[in-house]
Amino acid sequence: MRRCTLAALAALSVASQSSLAQSETQRTVGVAEVRRLESALADDSMEGRLTGAPGGARGARYIANEMKSIGLSPAGDSGYYQRVPVSATDSGITLRASFDDAAPGRHETAYNVLGLLKGSDPKLAGQLIVIDAHYDHLGIGAPVAGDSIYNGADDDASGTVSVLSVAKALAHGARPKRSVLFVLTTGEEEGLLGTTWLLAHFPLSLDSVVANLETEMIGRPDSLAGGPGKAWLTGYDRSTMGAILSRAHVAVVADPRPSQHFFERSDNIAFAERGIPAQTLSSFNLHADYHQPSDDISRIDFAHMTAVINSAVRAVELLANGPLPVWNPGGRPVPQAH
Repeated sequence: MRRCTLAALAALSVASQSSLAQSETQRTVGVAEVRRLESALADDSMEGRLTGAPGGARGARYIANEMKSIGLSPAGDSGYYQRVPVSATDSGITLRASFDDAAPGRHETAYNVLGLLKGSDPKLAGQLIVIDAHYDHLGIGAPVAGDSIYNGADDDASGTVSVLSVAKALAHGARPKRSVLFVLTTGEEEGLLGTTWLLAHFPLSLDSVVANLETEMIGRPDSLAGGPGKAWLTGYDRSTMGAILSRAHVAVVADPRPSQHFFERSDNIAFAERGIPAQTLSSFNLHADYHQPSDDISRIDFAHMTAVINSAVRAVELLANGPLPVWNPGGRPVPQAH
């Protein structure tokens, strides 16, 4: 390595700090953008984004249009859409084995929405970080206090907004070294239907996936996580992901309610059971609006949500550019029979 003078090193340090500051400025998500996306996804016109229903399809179209405007490359089987065959019966919505499967019930096509940001490093671009959330909710159901639309503003329009905001931040700055696949799934509320189909029909080599970070329910602060602007990570000690974020001063702590088993209750578990370090970022405080029509935009704390999204941006930068998380001893979950 060529030797540098102290003056040259000082100049290099200043230039590096300036470049970093510029990058961080470019990657800051604003509250107005967060409000715009959340207002659309949690609007009554989306009819609760039920899997396989018109409202769910409307949500998928909105997300696909946002991915296109961001400049992500389509990664589905039909542009940004990955078609998911489902069947609706009186007992609920189930996944069909194929589009030709004559399962009982009304056959519908639901949609995952996928966009790819190709990595910039020739040696690392073949490694894939999956950033995801589920955009579906419960649709239109039994009225509560005169309201029958289950908007799912926190669950999980908030996580969907995070994924889209992170995608925009990374696409408009210096590209990350690793490739990042942004995924918004359907059917989480019905039993991880969209993610199950995604992993069985992955658009790239599943072996290329080196980490997964999901975002679920970040629309309100959690006092146990430290209040406004703070989030927690499910399964914090299961892998080194929590330590990676902590060392970089990302405002994320360990899940304060391990007895709730949130690590196993989101789409991340499907990736984790396949050996991929996969965890979920959240600030769910066990509010009483969970799965109720009252989970609407009036209850969202946009300053808090924007701060958490900016932490998510930083977290994804670390995963896409730095050391990869690995399972801690005993942290990898044992695959469950489905």
